Amino acid sequence: MLEHETTLFLVCGKIAAGKSTLAKELAARPATVLISEDHWLSTLYPGEILNLDDYVRYSAKLKKALEPHVVDLLNEGLSVVMDFPANTLKQRRWLHGLCVASGVHNELHFVDVPDDVCKRRLRERNKSGQHAYQTNEEEFDLITRFFVPPSQEEGFHLRIHQI
Repeated sequence: MLEHETTLFLVCGKIAAGKSTLAKELAARPATVLISEDHWLSTLYPGEILNLDDYVRYSAKLKKALEPHVVDLLNEGLSVVMDFPANTLKQRRWLHGLCVASGVHNELHFVDVPDDVCKRRLRERNKSGQHAYQTNEEEFDLITRFFVPPSQEEGFHLRIHQI
């Protein structure tokens, strides 16, 4: 008998909101695996993701490759933390499809942080050099234009984290 409910954990929030930090915390639970898009993309395509179009193309390839693996992990009773952005309706539809395919419980964690705080964190993160990608404030503004906050109607068990 499993001592936990198999869950697909998802994270949503703007760049530098703290999604990866939260994802690592969620993955510390027993029988839980972390899958980080930034890790996989930077490892598989080093130096090849130079703009938003590159990101979209390579991210789509990665999602297609990982989808059956994630469903298999969930079907085996392991919870999975997807440190992939769930920031647009399209991204969340793909992630919700993983929940449907595996029939497991889900939690969408929305890290709701103001833009000025994200930009400050982004500058600090870039200065540290410890993140796989350096994003400037112009790119932050461009990508943030596509951000859509999640809603209960999307079929997720929504958890909101505010600072």
